[in-house]
Order: sequence, then C-alpha cells, then structure tokens
Amino acid sequence: MSHKNLSVKIKIPKFFRNKLKHKEVNLIYKRFEKSLNIIENFGVAVSGGPDSLALAFLAKIYSLKRGISPKFFIVDHKLRPESTTEAKAVQKILRKVFINLEILTWKGKKPKNNIQSIARKIRYQLMNDRCEEYKIKSLLVGHHQDDLIENFFIRMVRGSGLKGLVSMDKKSKINNMNIYRPLIDQKKDDLILVSKKIFDFYVRDPSNNDEKFQRIRIRKLIEELRKDGLDRNKFLATIKNLKYSNNVINFYVAENLKQNTFFSNKDKRLILNKSFFLKSYEVVFRGLSDSLKKISGKYYPVRGKKLEKMIYDIQNNRLFRATLGGCIVEKVNHTIIISKEG
Repeated sequence: MSHKNLSVKIKIPKFFRNKLKHKEVNLIYKRFEKSLNIIENFGVAVSGGPDSLALAFLAKIYSLKRGISPKFFIVDHKLRPESTTEAKAVQKILRKVFINLEILTWKGKKPKNNIQSIARKIRYQLMNDRCEEYKIKSLLVGHHQDDLIENFFIRMVRGSGLKGLVSMDKKSKINNMNIYRPLIDQKKDDLILVSKKIFDFYVRDPSNNDEKFQRIRIRKLIEELRKDGLDRNKFLATIKNLKYSNNVINFYVAENLKQNTFFSNKDKRLILNKSFFLKSYEVVFRGLSDSLKKISGKYYPVRGKKLEKMIYDIQNNRLFRATLGGCIVEKVNHTIIISKEG
C-alpha cells in the first residue's frame, strides 16, 4: 500500500467551511494555523470575551482538520453574582457551534486583595488539574498582540528586567503544562471581528473598565500614547529585538546550569559549585532564580531584591544557611546546596 493511500484527507463539516468563506475570518484562521503545531489532544481556555471565543472557534477548526479532540474549559471564579450565569451563557453559545464547554468552579474563600493575580493562578491550576485528568499536556490561551504590549508596560512599571519585559512567549510552561499562545500575533480588533461574525456574542467583563486595576490604567495610557504617535509595528519590532537579546542571555544561563550544577535524585538537592557564581551577574541571577523555582515547585519566582541580597551574601562569604522561596540554601565547603523547605 502506498504512502498516498495511507494519508486520509479529513473533510470538515459544511458549517465551518461556510464560516471560513468570509475573507477576513479565513485570513485570521490561516495566521492561527501557521502559529500552531500540535498533533495531539489539547485544552482550550475560554473566558467568554471576544478573544477567547475566537480562540475556541479557530481551535475547533484546527482540530477538525487534524482529527484530534480538544477539551474546552471556562472557569467560574464566583467573584461576581452573575459569573455563573455568564459561564452557562458561554457554554450555550459554544454548543451552537458544536463545542462542548466544561465549567470549572473556584470553590472556597475569595481574596480581598490582589484579586486578579490570585484569580489567574487559581484559573491555571484548575485547568492544569483537569488537563492532567484527561492526560492532556498542552493548553491554548487567548493572549493576543494587545496583551503583549500591555504586558510590556506593566512589567516596565514594576521595574522588571529584560526577562520580565519580554516574558510573554508563543510557548511557555506552567508547572508541567505546555502553554501555547497562538493568537499572540493577532490584533484584538481582528478577534472581535471573528466573535461578531461567528457568534454575534461575547461577555463584557465590567472589570475591563475599572481603573482600580493596573492593567486597565495601562490600557488607557497606551491609547493616549497612540494618539501621540506610538506606532504599533515599531513597538513590536523593539520587543522582538529585546527577545533576541534575552535569548542570548538564556543560552549562557543554560550553559552555566549545565556545567556548574549537579542535581541529586536521591535527596532531591541541587548543588551549585563555586564557578557558578563567577559568571556575569544576570547569568547568576537568572540561574539561581530558576534553581530555587525548580526545587520549590512554586509558580512564581523569588522577588528580585531578596535574590539580589542572597547573591551578595554568597559572593561575599556571608551566607551559611538561609531560607528563600520555599527552599533551604546552605553553604557546604565551596558549594551551595539548595533543598526544598519542610
């Protein structure tokens, strides 16, 4: 039997073929398809906003063309009285386009401060746990080009270094889950167009206009800067160039970790030799940060100032034993040993 006979062309349903006849929707799908290369089942994060609804539609067509079966999730945070009704409305609207949406609920006490950050962490944890139950290793999220620009400004306000400024990649990892952002090169306006053409519906989150949240204030600042000549393409080119520089540093960080550390499987400890701390400061900083995160298993890295102090103490022979980021860090002869606290 020839290779040609073994390959079967999967025909997608007429409903989806008709939707792709719209010129702009088809162009957006082609960009989406080009940015993604997954041949196994994956999860899709849906919020009900126009970007995530567009993601759900595009991911559905992508999966139909490849004969795979993704799982679609929405998280009901229970932070607003209407959140459950909204989640069910999104579930109903997606059912009309043959997408089965699973509602995951955040149970328990809700925080009074730092709500958006904590909700994000819980959202990823719930979807990660569900994906593990389905033996799914990849999750698609709806971050787009506008999010990329907003994220840059937010990190800049926080005083982030180069790594933080360009941290939103097409592919990253949270815990053991591969996170894909296939919309990262798409404009929000294009995704709104898809949602309107396909669903004529999306959830309008009132927090998107609430200036008590930093992201909303940054969003409005960017709008004002655009009026004063902030050029999207030039700004994206700047981010791209910074990513190249960041990748070079990452190379040397990886080399330092490879050559100057040893992980003991027996007692789950990471041993850093003296040469580890003789590299350039940024290489040492990132390498130690990654090491602490790896051993602790924590979602977020250690705060910069605390890490800076630890590096100073190590390089000046002032550290003998300390705790940081859920880890115990101790000096033994000419090495630094990192183990999980508790």
